[in-house]
This record gives sequence, C-alpha cells and structure tokens, in this order.
Amino acid sequence: MKELFDFDNSFYHSTGVLSGFLAGLDEAGRGPLAGPVVSAAVILKKNININKLNDSKKLSPLVRLSVYKEIIQNAVDWKIGIVDHQTIDRINILEAAKLSMKIAAEKLSIQPELILIDGNQQIDVKINQKAIVNGDSKSASIAAASIIAKVTRDLLMEELDKKFPNYGFSKHKGYGTKYHINAIKTYGPCEIHRKSFKPVRVYGQNG
Repeated sequence: MKELFDFDNSFYHSTGVLSGFLAGLDEAGRGPLAGPVVSAAVILKKNININKLNDSKKLSPLVRLSVYKEIIQNAVDWKIGIVDHQTIDRINILEAAKLSMKIAAEKLSIQPELILIDGNQQIDVKINQKAIVNGDSKSASIAAASIIAKVTRDLLMEELDKKFPNYGFSKHKGYGTKYHINAIKTYGPCEIHRKSFKPVRVYGQNG
C-alpha cells in the first residue's frame, strides 16, 4: 500500500529532519491467555515498495507469510524482542509489551534516528520516538514490524503446541477461544499459561 510508504517518506522528505534511518516497532500477543509477547523492530530500505504490505491483522496467514519473507529481503535491519509468560504475570502485560519493544529496539545493529511505535505508549530507550495510534495501518515500517512480530509469535506457538498438545495452541495461538477455554477447564492451566489473566485464574480452578 503506497500510502504507508508515503507516510514514512514524509519523515525523510517533508522536514528534512532525518538524515539517518527510521524504524518501525510493534508487538504481537498482548491478548492471549498463554505464551510470550513478541515485538519486532524493523528498518526498511529507503524508497522501496512492498506489495500487499499492511497491518498484519488485515492479511491472511498465507499472504502474511509471503510478505514476511519480502520484508526480510528488504530490511536494512530487523530484530525481535520476546518477554515470557512469567514476566507478563510479574510486571503486567502492558509493561511486558513495552519491555519486549525496548529489547527489540536496542538489539538493532544500526541505531535509527527515529522510532515510530504503534499505539499511544513510548518506551524507555534513548532514541527519538513517536507513538502513533493505529500506526500499523498508517506506517510501512510499523506494518512491517507488526508482520514480523505476528509471524514470529505464531511460529513459536506452533512449536509450543507440540509440547502442550492438549490446548490447541497451533489453532488459536493462545487466544481465549471456546476451544481453549474448554481445554483449560478440562486440563487446568499448563506451564505457559498467564496465571494473572482472569480466564486462566477462573476456569483453571476447575482443572
């Protein structure tokens, strides 16, 4: 989507402020009842276009995987930040999501001049940043980060499904579907469930 790239290019061209790189930052996995929260920081090459790039939630799994591969080919740099279920329970999901974004941003081998972050929260890094509500539908870099984060987390949950086959993680990726809730009622929470999340606390008592 050309308008996503136009949005990012405006930071380079309209003010002339950016002489370095722009990074997009987004997370996946704030809502699920199990598994980690995963963030991605992505620096795309300047003046490129990636066909079908969009907010990860607006793409089918097959298209999302195809675009994921294209992003990797057209990224100057990209990194992942992962915060596990135990940390989520300890510091809460909002702080865990911000921590995962901080980890991803600080792992970049090239420090960006500006980070565009999806949402309304900034993070604790010494880099200029701008929070953009619905940024994954506005910015190419944030959309790219949303796809990298989503695909990475989905693959992690598919691997965890092999270790905990009773819960169907490969199907719902840890979200609170009827199937998942019924599995928690039947078997109780497993090792990777977020014990601080109400459905796990409530329905897990019956396991």
